[in-house]
Order: sequence, then structure tokens, then C-alpha cells
Amino acid sequence: MSTRPGAAGATRTCPHCKTTILESAVACPSCRHYLRFEDKAQPTQVTRALQVEGEIRHPAEGGAWEYSVVLTIRDDEGKEVSHQVVGVGAIHPGDARTFTLAVELMPTNDMRRMPKKPTSRH
Repeated sequence: MSTRPGAAGATRTCPHCKTTILESAVACPSCRHYLRFEDKAQPTQVTRALQVEGEIRHPAEGGAWEYSVVLTIRDDEGKEVSHQVVGVGAIHPGDARTFTLAVELMPTNDMRRMPKKPTSRH
């Protein structure tokens, strides 16, 4: 977790699913449980900055295909910030899987910069 609570990018652990999430999150993006209830008069502005979706369909013949979904995040200097396997499985003949990646941005008023961390591998 971040050593600077309240700073933009500070993290905490979801009490429901134990995923590392933003400290500012109202709902966990992984398990979707609500963590706190915000004043309805101030809705959080969320911008979907990136969304990619694709389907892989296995033809009706041949053996099953195994897959690993790997997510790598790099900073503006090209250094790896995070590298994770987020899912694995198999696609059997005649089956399909759809994969969606979405990056959502939430503005803050925090003008402080977090110190650069060494590369972390989860």
C-alpha cells in the first residue's frame, strides 16, 4: 500500500476480495462491492480513457486452446510499473471468449507527485 495516504494514486486493500485498489475508490473495481457511500450531490467524474474488446472463437475442429491474459503497465519512460497474469483458461472447439480492457480516469485536486518506485512484479 502507499505510504502517503490521501495522495493521488494511494492504494489500499479491498476488505471483500483483498485486491489492491485506489484509496479514493467508492466501489471495488474487482468485486464491485461498495466501500463507502458518497454524497449524491457530488458525483465522481469518470472518463473511460481506453477500452479495447476482442473475441477469440475456436473453430469446431482441433484440440482446445489454452490462454493466459497478461497485463503490463509502463510509465512514460518505458519502465515496467506492473506485470500481472490476470486470467488463464481454455477455449474448447466451438467455444469463444471475449476479452475487454478498460482504463478509467478519475480527476483529483492533488497536485503532489508520488515518488518513483522500483519496478514491482505482482
